[in-house]
Order: sequence, then structure tokens, then C-alpha cells
Amino acid sequence: MASSNPNRLLDLFGVDLPIIQAPMAGATTTDMVIAVSNAGGLGSLPSAVYAESDLRAALDMVRAGTAKPINVNFFAHVTPAEDPARQAAWRARLAPYYVEAGLDPDMPLPAGGRAPFDEAFCAVVEDYRPEVVSFHFGLPSPQLLERVKRTGAKVLSSATTVAEAQWLEARGVDAVIAMGVEAGGHRGNFLTHDMSAQVGTFALIPRIADAVSVPVIAAGGIADRRGVEAAFALGADAAQVGTAYLLTPEAGISAVYRRALTSAEEATALTNLFTGRPARGIVNRFMAELGPLSDLPPAFPTATAAVLPLRKATEAAGRGDFTPLWAGQAFRLARPMSSADLTRRLAGAAPTSAS
Repeated sequence: MASSNPNRLLDLFGVDLPIIQAPMAGATTTDMVIAVSNAGGLGSLPSAVYAESDLRAALDMVRAGTAKPINVNFFAHVTPAEDPARQAAWRARLAPYYVEAGLDPDMPLPAGGRAPFDEAFCAVVEDYRPEVVSFHFGLPSPQLLERVKRTGAKVLSSATTVAEAQWLEARGVDAVIAMGVEAGGHRGNFLTHDMSAQVGTFALIPRIADAVSVPVIAAGGIADRRGVEAAFALGADAAQVGTAYLLTPEAGISAVYRRALTSAEEATALTNLFTGRPARGIVNRFMAELGPLSDLPPAFPTATAAVLPLRKATEAAGRGDFTPLWAGQAFRLARPMSSADLTRRLAGAAPTSAS
């Protein structure tokens, strides 16, 4: 049976603490990355939200703020083919919400979605040479992956099943993120899209730890030191934490989102309504009325554009009816504090409280 060895990860990444701040698209800021890395953890920049030039600017800011190792995260999905019929059906289903919000159902849509890892992003990695590069939704092409590895970066990717973990190890990742179904945000699944087959973090960690030889990073349902210790007891070498960082001052989230995290009932669900791919968030009106999982949304990430005007209109009115309130099942354990303090507390390097 595999046993925990945090020193493997500390040596692999060159960090002081076995804590990785999850790369949360739309919530992670460069200030958060800098604070976590300077505190001894591994700060992670979610790069799919950036155009190439903007990513370069963000990395300039991060490198100006810390000399410590950082993780740059990318999506490895395949851009779907155009599907006008499905897009039209999606807009038709959302039309009553547009009318209610005082919007034209036929209005031009803003740009939306997330870009996959490609030649341009790979060139950024080659130029900036981050210490760690991580992927969501599998891995990019073997050619691009080889270019990343030639920079000296350590490569991580998320696995939601044992089969995915073994697939990743066979393709040369340096560590596997065992992503339990409790985790907030997009599921990292790529070999299966059957959400009924997704496994909880604390059942998944030992199974993956026993099935692969590379280090295992636990993710999902971990928001305090107790969760980190439980993950280590089950064979994880490090913990990746996301939702707990949403209440830090460095988190770039709206007032509506922040309020939901502190006042919502303990109800999260997996939904594909916002982007076309399952992700966990706090249940809101949109999820309650249309899903949360539905056959209506177009393929990821093309469902996003039609939801954006509704999100903007309702947030302006102080509501999160159409806002993706990404959060893991343990979000009620999060406490307001700085990203640096949270990193140290998670690692047991500062006083903690079980309250």
C-alpha cells in the first residue's frame, strides 16, 4: 500500500509546504499566486482565461512579485465543431429569461469560453519557463507535451478515476491530482463523462495512490488542516485547495459570489448549464429551474456566451441567479483570512482552529 511522503512533492516542485492553491478561473488573481508562493506553497495561475498577450502580462506581474516556484494551468480540451442548431435551441430556451431581464433575446452575444492549450500558449511556457505546468481535461498533444517537458517544467494533470490516473502516468506526468467529486469548479474527467461514476476524494486517494508510482495530490472537499491531514493519512503527498481561497482578500470574485459563500445553505451540485461541461457550484435559480445537469447546453465551452448577458444583468441587480458560483462541498468550512495565512494554516505551519 502506498504511503504519504510530502517530501517527494517538496523536492519535486522546490517548495516549502505541500499545499497547492488550485487554479480557479475567474477567481484567482496574480496577487493570490504571489502570496501563496511567497508563503511557501505553490501558487497556480489559471491561464485559460487569458489571451496570449494577457497571459504574458500576468506572468510578468507574478514574476515581479515572487521568485518562488509557480504553477501555470491550462485546459486540454478539444474545441468542438460548430453546432448552429443546438446553439439556436439553447438561445430559444433562455429567451424567456432574457425578456424577464429586459434584454433582447436576439442580441449579439459577447465572446465567451475558454481556450485550449495550443502553439501560442506553448510558446509562452517556453519563454517564461514556469516550474510547474498543470492541465485540466487530460493532456495536450504529445508534441506539445514534449515541448513543455523540454523546458524543465514538472507536469501535473487531474484524474477523477483510477483509469485516468494510470493513463496520465503512462504519458509521463510527474504527479497526479486525485480530484474527488466534492471539488468545486469543472470536473477534470476526460476518459469518462458519466457523472454517476465519479468518486469521492477520500475513496479516490488511496485507490490512485495504490495504482500509480508518481506522487498523488489530493483535491476536493479539503478546506482546512483536518482535510489535509486526512488526505495524507490516505496516501496523498500534497493537497490542492481551491474553495477555501475564495474568501481571501486576494480572490477576484464579485460581491454576489462572496455573499453566496457566506450565506448560502449547504447545497452544491454538478451542473453543465454555465459552460456545457459538469462543474460544481452553489445551487442558484438557473440550476434549480433548468437542471442542474441538462441535455440542452451546447458543448463546452460554447454554452457560455448565451449565459453571460443574463449573468451581467442579474449581478447588476445584486443577484447571483445566473452566476456560476463555483464551490466545493466543504465551502462552509472556509474562513476569511489572507492567502498567505491560509496556506500556512493548511500546512500546519500556523495555529489552527477546528471551529
